[in-house]
Amino acid sequence: MIEADFKYIIDTFFALFAMVLIIFMVPGFAMLEAGLVRTKNVTSVLTINVMIYAVASFAFLLIGYQIAFGAFENSSMSIWAAFLFQMAFVGKTINIMSGGVGERVRIIPLSLFALIMGGAIYPLVVNVSWGSDFLAGTFLDIDMHDLAGSTVIHSTGGWALLAAILIVGARKGRYANGMIKVIPASNIPLVVLGAFLLWIGWFGFNGGSVGGISSVENANTVAKTIMNTNTAGLAGAIVAGILMYVRYKLFDITMILNGALGGLVAITAGPDLYGMYVPLLIGGIGGALVVVAVPLFDKLQLDDPVGALSVHLVNGIWGTLAVGIFVADVSFLEQLKGVAIVGVFVFGISYGVLFSINKIIRFRASNDAQLEGMDIRECGVEAYPEFKRAI
Repeated sequence: MIEADFKYIIDTFFALFAMVLIIFMVPGFAMLEAGLVRTKNVTSVLTINVMIYAVASFAFLLIGYQIAFGAFENSSMSIWAAFLFQMAFVGKTINIMSGGVGERVRIIPLSLFALIMGGAIYPLVVNVSWGSDFLAGTFLDIDMHDLAGSTVIHSTGGWALLAAILIVGARKGRYANGMIKVIPASNIPLVVLGAFLLWIGWFGFNGGSVGGISSVENANTVAKTIMNTNTAGLAGAIVAGILMYVRYKLFDITMILNGALGGLVAITAGPDLYGMYVPLLIGGIGGALVVVAVPLFDKLQLDDPVGALSVHLVNGIWGTLAVGIFVADVSFLEQLKGVAIVGVFVFGISYGVLFSINKIIRFRASNDAQLEGMDIRECGVEAYPEFKRAI
């Protein structure tokens, strides 16, 4: 076997393995969201996660990949492996949304938006950042470093979620007379399972984005990228836990886990560029931002059952800007420019698409449907039929 063939095979296998790890994030999101909503809405949340993966991936297969990259071409590995790796990312943008509008959104309109996100919105963001770049040579050309998508994936999903929350509104009874009604999570073990599935999936998410592992240099970069990814998650969890204890004298596991996820989102833009210690700072700040942002969004009456805005939007922005702060040869202004252009485009187009779909098929379930539970109204199957359901 010649060396070129060996490298081709190894890099193909690496891309497929990373793809599998990323797909583990689908049940990760599903379990996390299922645990954080009330029992009467669990089947609906799970169904939405399955539909998102299927519909968004299907749209990317048909037209999205060509919009993003122009053609099925790759000389370093199988074109099918390269496609599958990129396809694995697509559903994550909608997964970020699904939990944030949980317990009051209907399945059909959200699936329609997943079709448009997977087929057009997300591929256009990829085009101008990782792909063929139709903005090249214009003043809008984006030259930011975003290895695995702090902005391209996480902020994209976060901006779309913000648009959706503004259109759909809060869950019935969440805010009343200036007060915030606490709606507790239904299944903490599922939340923990989901968060750790996401954490494990992140190793493929970031490590696989290096692009190959068949040389000594690439192998070292992949190992460093995964180490820095894990370090940021650890720091985010620890800082979030400390801040919650200092403030409330309690360890809130949901906030600790969201702190870890915030750290993972924040490091995603540049884990290949940092040494051992910078990820501690980036991830720690990411965890702190989650603790600050969750109550802030509640004060603004932006109802987000899973804290996705705080984890993905806030830390997607922070992680992208952090590369410009901590890496000498990366321009902070270019990082900021990339964040701004993607934010304006995704929020604007998502709001327009969501608004239009909502005029045809209402996103928001009726108050009666929310009271009875989305499982009965949308799916006809309850996740926990033996249990007494909370109102």
